[in-house]
Amino acid sequence: MQIPKPTEADKDRFRALVPSAQDIEVKPMFGNIAAFVNGNMFMGLFGAEIGVKLSAADQDRLRESGGGPFGPAERPMGGYVSLPETMSVDELHGWIDAALSYVAGLPPKQPKKRKA
Repeated sequence: MQIPKPTEADKDRFRALVPSAQDIEVKPMFGNIAAFVNGNMFMGLFGAEIGVKLSAADQDRLRESGGGPFGPAERPMGGYVSLPETMSVDELHGWIDAALSYVAGLPPKQPKKRKA
């Protein structure tokens, strides 16, 4: 499975779209970057593609608007939809805000216990 590497321009675009809230953390993930709230990923970068985690109804709506699978073609990430490159910045922010709201409502991710 090939994991595409984002360019610096891809990373800059991603960071510019991440909402500015104190509880959001941007971290590297498998050579890409992702945005987390309460330890849960709500937005990720996979090569040049930006994907968001949405409710099932919102996933369907985004796919109808041109969104596609997010992640490796052989094994896309469940619950995530890629944002179409043709969307306006306002449309992108709308979907990103929906993802943040949805994921912020999920239980906080508990840190994994270290093995002794």
